[in-house]
Amino acid sequence: MSWELPNFVQSLTSVSDSTASVYKRDLKSFIEWCESHKLTAPSEVSRRNLRYYLAWLQENDYSRRTISRKASSLRRYFKWAQHNSLTDSNPTVNLQTQGGKSKLPRVLKKQELQVLLDNPRPGTLNDGIRKSRDDAILELLYGSGLRVSELCNLKFDQIDFKKQLLRIEGKGRKERLVPLSRKSIQCLELWLENGRPEMLGTEAKHDFVFVNMRCKQITPRDVRRLLDRRSSVPVNPHALRHTFATHLLDGGADLREVQELLGHSDLSSTQIYTHVSKDRLKAIHKRTHPRG
Repeated sequence: MSWELPNFVQSLTSVSDSTASVYKRDLKSFIEWCESHKLTAPSEVSRRNLRYYLAWLQENDYSRRTISRKASSLRRYFKWAQHNSLTDSNPTVNLQTQGGKSKLPRVLKKQELQVLLDNPRPGTLNDGIRKSRDDAILELLYGSGLRVSELCNLKFDQIDFKKQLLRIEGKGRKERLVPLSRKSIQCLELWLENGRPEMLGTEAKHDFVFVNMRCKQITPRDVRRLLDRRSSVPVNPHALRHTFATHLLDGGADLREVQELLGHSDLSSTQIYTHVSKDRLKAIHKRTHPRG
């Protein structure tokens, strides 16, 4: 009996394609580990095997967040495997991941943000139509707190310039409305009216808002390269989303409002930003107050 990984991935109809890819990658890594330990099917995997696997991940310096995600992938897979009679029992029931130091999300400093948005480091690729696209992308990532996958999948019918809103399909294909900042609107209009038509030229048209230099839908890798070009320090696209959320809380936004804007299904996912915000406020107090 095989692992039937393709059938499992095909069953993931309630998640986005990018999330399904993560499940597939996590399970492929687990299956490789199992086969190196002479485990050839889900029915042969025990709770002890899973604990050994999680311990192996920790020994190989995987972060707590990554281990937790991989454990979540295993829970979903073995639940499916049991339902489809690939195993009689589910070894992930009550499976706990080991604790460890949680890494707080990185928030960009004011100077880093200014370089990215307003004053990109000198380079031959930071002008013309590419710059108009890059400006619009960065303003959306920071101004609306989009995930990079949401930005790459953005289509024309999701933009409402009149109401200054985006209709975003997030994780689990859940829809939410997020506001467009004035700067985002300006950059988007410039890109759509001038930059995009010039970049596409006579190539086949499609509905994706952002395209790469090959006239295809832009990819997360393209966005990371964009950040590498614009920034003087390494920046992950998700750092702009972290910065968006933290700046909202610093400005007095309610936690529930931030949760809705980010598209988090669980408030605990949003609460991490309260720790970041508090740390930032403490640092400001210590740096600026005479008795800080």
